[in-house]
Amino acid sequence: MRIVLLGAPGSGKGTQAKKLVERYNIPQISTGDLLREAVAAGSELGKRAKTAMDTGQLVSDDIVLGMIQERLAKPDAKSGFILDGFPRNIPQSQSLDAMLARVGQPIQLSLLVDVDNSVLLKRITGRRSCGSCGAIYNIYFSTPKVPGKCDKCGGTLQHRSDDNEDTVTNRLAVYEEQTAPLMSYYKAQGKLRTVAGVGSISEIFDKMCEVIEAQIRPLATAMKKISEATASAKKAAKAGNAKKAKPKKAAAKKKAAKKKVKKTAAKKTAKKKVKKKLVKKTAAKKKVAKKKTAKKKTAKKKTAKKKVKKKAKKKAAKKKVKKKAKKKAKKKAKRRR
Repeated sequence: MRIVLLGAPGSGKGTQAKKLVERYNIPQISTGDLLREAVAAGSELGKRAKTAMDTGQLVSDDIVLGMIQERLAKPDAKSGFILDGFPRNIPQSQSLDAMLARVGQPIQLSLLVDVDNSVLLKRITGRRSCGSCGAIYNIYFSTPKVPGKCDKCGGTLQHRSDDNEDTVTNRLAVYEEQTAPLMSYYKAQGKLRTVAGVGSISEIFDKMCEVIEAQIRPLATAMKKISEATASAKKAAKAGNAKKAKPKKAAAKKKAAKKKVKKTAAKKTAKKKVKKKLVKKTAAKKKVAKKKTAKKKTAKKKTAKKKVKKKAKKKAAKKKVKKKAKKKAKKKAKRRR
C-alpha cells in the first residue's frame, strides 16, 4: 500500500496520516522529519541539506529524493508507505515516479483531503495550543470550556504568530499555484481519489479508509488471483511432466530389468564356462596322472623282467660253471687211474 497524501495547509492530512499508520502498520514519510533526522545524524545527505539551509537556499529535490529512497530501504517500508509533504509540484512528482520505478515501489493511490478555503482559514487562524501539555483547540470548532485555558491541565492557550489571515491566505495561494496541479497529474494516471475533509477526525478517517480499501484491496485481490493462477499453472505443468516422466521411468525400469537379466545370464554362462574349463583341466590332469602311473607300472614290470632274466642268466652261468667243474673233476679222476 503506497500512498501520496495531498491537501492544503490546515486540511488535517498530517493528523489522518498518523491514524493511517496505526491502522495499516506502514510508516508515514514526512520530508520535514527526514531532513531533521538526516541533519541530526550527520549523514552525507544531511550535511548537504544543512549546507543549503545554512546559506538560505532550498534543499534540492535530488537530496530529498535520496533521503526518501534511503527511508524506503528500511524493513518497515516493505509493505508500503504514506508520503506526506512531498511531492509539492509536478517536476517533483515526475522525479519521484522515476525513483520509485527504479526501486519497484510505484505509487498506488493519491488521496486528496479536500477542504474549502473558508473552512481552512477558520481552522488555521482559530487554532490555539496549550503551552503546558500541547493540547490543541479551535475557537470556531472545538472551543475550551474556559476561554484561553486548557481543559486538561489549566494551562494558558497560545496563538502562533504566523496563524494570521494574511499569512494563511498567502500559503493557500502558493498551494493553489504549485501543489494543486498535482491533482491533474495523478488524475491522468488514474490514481487520484478525493475525500471531503469536513466533519470529525474519526468521520474523515473512516471515509479515507473506505477509499483505500476500495482502491487497494481489489488490486491486492487481483494480484492474489494472478499468483494463484500462476501457482496452479505450475502445478499442472509439474503434473503433466510427472505423467510424461512415468512412462519414461517405466521404460527405464524395464531396460534396467532386462540389463539385470542379461547380466545374471552372462554371469551364469561365465560360471558354466569356468566350470567346464575346470572339469577339462581336472580331466586332463587325471589323464596325465594315469599316463604317468601306467608308464611307471610298465617301467617297473620291465625292470622286474630284466631282474628275472638276469637271475636266470646267473643261474644258467652257475650251472655251466658247475658242469665244467664236474667235467674237470672226472677227467682228473680218470687220469689218476
